[in-house]
Amino acid sequence: MNRRTLIRTLSGGTAGIALAGCLTQDDDENGNGNGNGNDTSNDEENETDGENDTDNGDGNETDGDDETAEPDLEGTLRVATYTSMVDGEEAAGTWLKDAFEEEYPDAEIDWTVPESGVNHYIQQANQGVDIDADLFFGLNVDDLVLVDGRADESLFRSVDRDALEHVDRIRDDPAVEFDDPDDRVLPYDTGYISLVYDENEVDDPETFDALTEEEYEGTLITQNAQQSDPGQAFLLWTIDAYGEDGYLDYWEELLDNDVRIIDDWSSAYSAYENEERPMVVSYSTDQVYTNRFDGDMSRSQIGFLEEQGYANPEGMAVFEDSEQVDLANAFVDFVLSNEAQAEIAVRNVQFPAVADEHVDLDESYAEYAHEPPEAVSLTYDQLSGNLDGWLDDWGQLVASR
Repeated sequence: MNRRTLIRTLSGGTAGIALAGCLTQDDDENGNGNGNGNDTSNDEENETDGENDTDNGDGNETDGDDETAEPDLEGTLRVATYTSMVDGEEAAGTWLKDAFEEEYPDAEIDWTVPESGVNHYIQQANQGVDIDADLFFGLNVDDLVLVDGRADESLFRSVDRDALEHVDRIRDDPAVEFDDPDDRVLPYDTGYISLVYDENEVDDPETFDALTEEEYEGTLITQNAQQSDPGQAFLLWTIDAYGEDGYLDYWEELLDNDVRIIDDWSSAYSAYENEERPMVVSYSTDQVYTNRFDGDMSRSQIGFLEEQGYANPEGMAVFEDSEQVDLANAFVDFVLSNEAQAEIAVRNVQFPAVADEHVDLDESYAEYAHEPPEAVSLTYDQLSGNLDGWLDDWGQLVASR
């Protein structure tokens, strides 16, 4: 997961007004928000009826007629994620660890960043090795399809919705919800892939076809679709636009027009900031970040090709063989609480996954986070059985140039 490493410099300051219109501005990897301090306590979730006395200290048996076991909320929870989630004091993962451990003093969050992302756990499962994590934090639908296509057995368990107090607050929005036939993943934020461009150098291209014209020769930077989430999302966006029979022809034209492909988002955006090219594939909330640091807004213009943005929610799922399911569920529920959702939006520069009445966001969010007129994405069924082939064919095309 190549996410915005610039979050290391973000401040955790709070703001005062709720985003109006149920997130009428769209997300991107750049979100801005702040906590209102409500609903972060999980005391209600972790208390059992006083009539059900526990039989022993491990919380796994009860004496009364009620056979429901008290959740075991102690020990170490191993959470796998991507680098920028935990890279720096202001990272979302750093805040989540501190806040969760304060809420649950007998628990500890142990973040881990596998070099090959979720593929690390696919390989472990296929080799019969014990999975060395309890929860994955940073899945998208594309990852889920790859898991189901490559893993010999189920890697993640279905969501235990009865164990989650805050699950019903997730927005009823296709741009947020996970298209998963087995209900294994819950979103924690969402974003829209768009173009970011320098209006001093280029005009908004407005269409995919325009990017292949002479006017835009040598202007665009994108990311490697085989290594980067934004790069893969941009590729899928072109497949949505041209179909599986036409997307490679389109990429032939992009390559002929000197599109530059860089491995990850951070490197690509750094090249853009260094003015190596006047346009980059990024996120529709880029102006939130630019405004926060008094940047040049003329170099942070948002372009929605075909008046669209590609929706890219991020989610969390508990590993099938985890021995800390109760603690994992408590963490998932905590992530969906008011303050956690606001902090994730600020620090990960994304839109929250829950409805806007549960989160207060900075005033600048409403002004500078942009929503495309139309959100597009490929479904699980469209991706299933096709994604690996599309990525391989794209990689072969790029390597041949």
